[in-house]
Amino acid sequence: MWCDVGIGKAEKMSTIKPVGLHHVTAIATDPARNVEFYTRVLGLRLVKQTVNFDDPGSYHLYYGDEQGAPSTLLTFFPWPDVPVGRSGPGLATVTAFAVPGNSLGFWDSRLTELGIGHERPRTVGDEEVLRLRDHDGIVIDLVATDGDARSGWDGVGGISTEHAVRGLHSITLSETDLDATAEMLTDLMSMSTAEETTESARFVMTPGEVASVVNLVTDSQDRGVQAGGTVHHVAFRAPDETTLSQWHDQLRDAGKHVTEILDRQYFKSIYFREPGGVLFEIATDTPGFDVDEPLLELGRHLKLPPWLEPNRTQIEANLPPLK
Repeated sequence: MWCDVGIGKAEKMSTIKPVGLHHVTAIATDPARNVEFYTRVLGLRLVKQTVNFDDPGSYHLYYGDEQGAPSTLLTFFPWPDVPVGRSGPGLATVTAFAVPGNSLGFWDSRLTELGIGHERPRTVGDEEVLRLRDHDGIVIDLVATDGDARSGWDGVGGISTEHAVRGLHSITLSETDLDATAEMLTDLMSMSTAEETTESARFVMTPGEVASVVNLVTDSQDRGVQAGGTVHHVAFRAPDETTLSQWHDQLRDAGKHVTEILDRQYFKSIYFREPGGVLFEIATDTPGFDVDEPLLELGRHLKLPPWLEPNRTQIEANLPPLK
């Protein structure tokens, strides 16, 4: 089993490290149902209604806190005709959100009242966790977390501030073998090993910071199939474009196949795959989601980047309506 004990910083390849998780992007089916679940059930804010820049015939929906701050974001490509995917090795299989430490009872009752299937709160290691799935099968863990200063979003859903989701907590990657991915997380991405067994490992980007945990678990099932109800990619934070450029050069120099820096309107980013096959993105914190509409208006209207604006009429005609 891989272990980084005894590896000093001077021996590691990486000179920079991600601040934490930026966002997780998954594949959904019905966009209106997706909005209903994540705003009305989980109480997240729809902070951006736009399109997939690589496939403008479909939505890209972003959910998060009031401002859509990095570390709070879960985003979706809703493709109504997409086949059902299969969880398994090569995919991110659990997305965890932090909720206040005393709120799992509230969430247990709320989900029961709303008829949302879920597991009762349970202890996993040192954490209390409640697991649920959305209507497409995306696995969501709510993790009781003390000391998370993020404010959450209490604008809809009848969820008070004291119980509101604070933002991302961690992501779990399923792997056939942990070694190569573990080495990449530590040597190339400067993460620290927090826990390790023969079948799992936990890595931390910045100890004590929120949205800073990556879990690896071994999975002997057939390789996962990325489609409806699965995670598309996991994004990590870079504070600015200068740091993103350093990431690009470092990954390229390490022999990784990495994209050029892409303009995603609300951030700039690069993409590459970890050895097990999960697609990683590194995204800048800036400029943010209020770059093209006021804070109070976030998510209310379809926003397009300048290069797609001339095609607005055609794009809107091809998109199903959102309530």
